[in-house]
Amino acid sequence: MKQALAAASICSPQTQLREVIGIDLGDRWSRYCVLDQAGTVIAEDRVRTTPETFTAKFGDLPPTRIVIEVGAHSPWVSRLLQGQGHDVIVANPRKVRLIYESDRKNDRLDARMLARLGRVDVNLLSPVQHRSSEVQADLAIIRSRDALVAARTQLINTVRGMVKSMGGRLPRSTTGVFAEKVGMLIPAELKAALEPLVRSIRSLSEQIRRYDERVEKLADKKYPETRLLRQVKGVGPLIALTYVLTIEDPTRFGRSRQVGSFLGLRPKQSESGDSAPQLGISKCGNNHLRWLLVQAAHYTLSRLAPDSRLRRWGLALASRGGKNGKRRAVVAVARKLAVLLHHLWVSGELYEPLYEVQPQSA
Repeated sequence: MKQALAAASICSPQTQLREVIGIDLGDRWSRYCVLDQAGTVIAEDRVRTTPETFTAKFGDLPPTRIVIEVGAHSPWVSRLLQGQGHDVIVANPRKVRLIYESDRKNDRLDARMLARLGRVDVNLLSPVQHRSSEVQADLAIIRSRDALVAARTQLINTVRGMVKSMGGRLPRSTTGVFAEKVGMLIPAELKAALEPLVRSIRSLSEQIRRYDERVEKLADKKYPETRLLRQVKGVGPLIALTYVLTIEDPTRFGRSRQVGSFLGLRPKQSESGDSAPQLGISKCGNNHLRWLLVQAAHYTLSRLAPDSRLRRWGLALASRGGKNGKRRAVVAVARKLAVLLHHLWVSGELYEPLYEVQPQSA
């Protein structure tokens, strides 16, 4: 098997494509398939999903096109194989119906399908670009904070629900001060059960505050470009840093408008003949960044936000949108925010909220 792999002198940008390897990554074992120039399977086997075994199996091969799927292991696998000189294609399985809708789905057949699609046209795989290990480590800080926020929200909802079940009701409160505000208001019969949860909520709030300090420090010192994005009211250190780390390289987009589609904020299309129904957004791309931009859009349209061209445009859209006008306006403003932030990043311009807008009459 090793000889069959070693004989696979595969592609480089300067040579003709000869063989392709498809790898279906698993948590412990991964299946691979090697196709020759004619599309014939010349090798199939499995390999442990560890850096050492991947290096031993594929490290001695000449530059080769290797196709893998997006998954938990794909970031480090793609970086490892690229470092060995291979042309690595990371496929998005959600975009490949031949993979995720197949009625004959197993690791061996998936590896074959990846290799065949990589041999024909890599665009069929909707390739994904993984971020660098350094950016991935920095982004882990934001994801860890998000996990703590989700845990705190779940605990707060649990406390409120249990109090309601006993006929009580806790007052409204922001999540950050919930533990201090409601600690003395829990019914006596529930104190033994809920006080440990309240202490956990207090501890989580303190940890989240420390993460907020780390995020702001990281944005200021390591990613100064976030200051350009923070010119927009409603975009703080967390949103700006998440945006920069998710996009990583702003030059990957030829136009700023493409960022909206990249983050899944454009409407889906299903046109056929004279039929062109209005559909929801595609929701592809990074879920967390999309959610943060939607929260920033909610602020932009709120009464607390300062006057701006974007705010006026969003409010006008909401006013003529009918029953779902506000919701559609929020998504549309989030999409424009994504475009605006990219433009500020690549241009370095000073943000003028009321650029080319006539003053409102009294």
